[in-house]
Amino acid sequence: MGYQIVDVDLSRPLPEVRLRPDQTGIGLLARWHGRPVGFAMQARPAGATLSPAELAAFASQRFALELLRLRAEQALAPRWQRAEPPAPVSLTVAICTKDRAVRLRRLLASLDALRAGSRFAELEILVVDNASVDASTREAVAAFPGMRYVHEARTGLDFARNAALRAARGRLLAFLDDDVVVDPHWLDGLHAVWSECPDAGGYSGLVLPYRLDTRAQIAFEHFGGFGRGFARIHHSPVKQGNRLFPVGVGVVGAGCNMCFDRELLLRLGGFDEALDTGAPLPGGGDLDIFYRVLRSGRRIVYEPRYAVFHEHRETLPQLRRQYWTWGLGFMAFLVKSRRSDAAMSDKHTDMVRWWFAHQLHTLWGAVTHLHLQHARFVLAELRGGVQGLFGEYDRSLRRSQVIRERAA
Repeated sequence: MGYQIVDVDLSRPLPEVRLRPDQTGIGLLARWHGRPVGFAMQARPAGATLSPAELAAFASQRFALELLRLRAEQALAPRWQRAEPPAPVSLTVAICTKDRAVRLRRLLASLDALRAGSRFAELEILVVDNASVDASTREAVAAFPGMRYVHEARTGLDFARNAALRAARGRLLAFLDDDVVVDPHWLDGLHAVWSECPDAGGYSGLVLPYRLDTRAQIAFEHFGGFGRGFARIHHSPVKQGNRLFPVGVGVVGAGCNMCFDRELLLRLGGFDEALDTGAPLPGGGDLDIFYRVLRSGRRIVYEPRYAVFHEHRETLPQLRRQYWTWGLGFMAFLVKSRRSDAAMSDKHTDMVRWWFAHQLHTLWGAVTHLHLQHARFVLAELRGGVQGLFGEYDRSLRRSQVIRERAA
């Protein structure tokens, strides 16, 4: 019942696609001269064959407007180029990981393939081992000469992110989760958005599915996935038409693929170590840092060429838990931010009201249309939101203090 991911460039002749007997659809990633222009899914009979003409018709139906926009943008690009390119910049790519050496090796291999063609003044790849139980993480890093290894004994993603912030040598600091693989144009995409927007405080990128082999992975993409679109978006501290921005900062990007001005993160005090404290609160840190970067007065630019492929949850229970963590982390972030940013407290209160109303409206729509699986995901997110609103940040503050004391 899996879907085959088909990666094609519309500027070249299209291939014939043959589905395996266990595949019942395609996930089509379309590019134009290497640049992603769209992703769409289509159910097909098991084992079907799609001719180049059928593939072209599907791509034309789904991506024509985006392709037209991109071609117009490329034609006008020479008029928009900066008079002088910015001075070269160094980049550290940080991967915070724990006990997932197999996936880490896969990610490091995809990064290793890009090092020779890097346009950054210096490129450093840094792996922060967040208290793995054995030596497999260190051994995975050792298999790639020139990559750095740092051990962080305090368990928690934001302890590891702050260890990367202290150890990094680059002026830009990019974070990748260990369950992604970078697109072949990932480094070029990041360099392009930095060179065109060097004053930004941060950058976020496209997140595509790595595979669509299970019901959960297909369902996640059907319900929106990590999709932020295929056009560049400038997220300024104030966004016209969105009265709750930047409190509703989830639109900015995903923590599995983000980059920041390292000096800005240091001035902001780094990541909040009371967020992302493990299984009880496995989220919120990316929302919090996006929010604080925007509140500092700097913008965050979303760039689709800065793309990764993410290994989605394999089972429906795992996916329901992910939705639960999203609700939990978002509300914990809101509670923390409302306390620490009094000037925005009214927006935080309005966001809580809007979020619950929106979730209940979505739940009602899923139930009335008999989309029961979607309803279960919404219920899981609602449960997480209630738990996050009522005391989870305070509980996590206590957990983070215990973690520090044990590591002392």
